[in-house]
Amino acid sequence: MDRQLPKRSVFQKYKYYFLGGVVFIAFLVYVAIAVSGGRKLRIDTDKIGIADVKQDKFLDYVDTEGIVQPILTLKLNTLEAGMVDRIVAEEGAMLQKGDTILVLHNPELERIIEEQQDEWEKQRILYQEKKVEMEQKTILLKQQTLQARYEMNRLEKDFVLGQEEFKMGVKSKAQLDLQREEYAYKTKSTALQLEGLRQDSAATLLSRELMDADLVRARKKTDHVRGRTDDLVVQAPLDGQLSFLNVTLGQRVGQSENIGEIKVMDNFKLNTQLSEYYIDRITVGLPASVTYQGKKYPLRVSKVVPEVKDRQFQVDMVFTGEQPDNVRIGKSFRVQVELGQPESAVVIPRGDFFQSTGGQWIYKLNKSGDRAIRTAITIGRQNPVQYEVLSGLEDGDKVVVSGYAGFGDAEELVIR
Repeated sequence: MDRQLPKRSVFQKYKYYFLGGVVFIAFLVYVAIAVSGGRKLRIDTDKIGIADVKQDKFLDYVDTEGIVQPILTLKLNTLEAGMVDRIVAEEGAMLQKGDTILVLHNPELERIIEEQQDEWEKQRILYQEKKVEMEQKTILLKQQTLQARYEMNRLEKDFVLGQEEFKMGVKSKAQLDLQREEYAYKTKSTALQLEGLRQDSAATLLSRELMDADLVRARKKTDHVRGRTDDLVVQAPLDGQLSFLNVTLGQRVGQSENIGEIKVMDNFKLNTQLSEYYIDRITVGLPASVTYQGKKYPLRVSKVVPEVKDRQFQVDMVFTGEQPDNVRIGKSFRVQVELGQPESAVVIPRGDFFQSTGGQWIYKLNKSGDRAIRTAITIGRQNPVQYEVLSGLEDGDKVVVSGYAGFGDAEELVIR
C-alpha cells in the first residue's frame, strides 16, 4: 500500500533559489558600498593621534644641533726656521699676548747676522772716508770760488782806473782798448769758472745725499737681519688657550711651519651643518636661539660657508647676549634658526601622516567625531612642530595625524 508523502513548503521547495538570491543581493550591496564609500576600517581611539586644525602663528625655522667652538682659532706658525731649543708653554696652558711658547736655535742665521754686521761696518767706514774727501773738496771749491771773485773785483777796479787815466791823458786809447779786451775776457772766463764751481758744489751735495740714503738703507737692512733673532722666540699673538703644540726638543722646524693652535676663549660660537635645502635662505644676520633649562638665549648667524659637502653646508652662530652657564667647547645644544617673521596661517601638528601620504591627503573627522574621511590637502611650509596647510582644511577641523602605518588603503576610519 502506497504511503502519502508530506507536502513540501514553498521555502523547502525553492530554498536553493532563495539562498542564491541572498548571496547575489549581498554581493550587490558589497559592490555598491565599495563603489560609493570605499573600504572602511574600524580603529580604537587610543591607537591614533587626533589634533585640531588652527589658525595660528607659524614661525618658519629649522631645528638643528650646534657644537660649541671657540670664537676664533689661530694657527701658530714659526717665522724663522730652527731647532727647538726650549719649550716654555705646555698644551692646555692659558696664555697672554706676548707670552713665550718656545725658543728656537739657528746657527746659520747667526752667521748671516755676523756677516751682515761686518758688511755694514765696512760700508760705514768707507762712507766716512768718502765724506772726508768730499769735505776737503768742498773747502777747495770754496777757496777757488773766493779767488775767482777776488780776481773779478780786481780787474773791474783796474778797468775803472784805466778809464780815468785815459781821460787824464796818462794812458793812450790803445792801452785802454787792450785793458778793455782783457777785462771782457776775464769777466767771461770768471763767470764760466763760477758756474763750474756751482755745478761742482751741487754735484758734491747730491753725492753726499745719495751716500747718506745708501747708508740709511744699509742700516735698516742690518737692523732687519739682526731683528730676525727675535723671531726665533715663538710668542702668543693673542690671549687664549694653547690647544696643542706639535714639537719636541731638538726637532728642526721650517719657516712658516704650523706647530700648534691657540683658541681665543673670551667668547664662543655654535657650529652646525644644515641641509642644502636651506642654503638660499640662510644668510648672515638671521636670528637664532638656544633654549636651555627653560630659558632662551639669543644667537645671530655670523658666518655661512656656501660650499656644500655631502648635501650639507656649515653655519656659525654667535651669542648676542647672555650665555648658558655650562658652555664648554665640544658641548652640543639644540638650536632654532629663524627663517622669517611669524605669520598667521592654518597649521596642524607634525605626525607620521606626512611620511605615509606625502602630505597629499589626511583623515578628517566628521562633526560627531566617530568617523574620519580621507581628504585631499596641500602642505606648504613646515617647521619641527608644525605643518602649514594651504588648502583642504579649515580652522576648527579635527584630523588624524598619527597611526597611519596600520591604515592601509582605507577610505574611511570608524573610530570606536
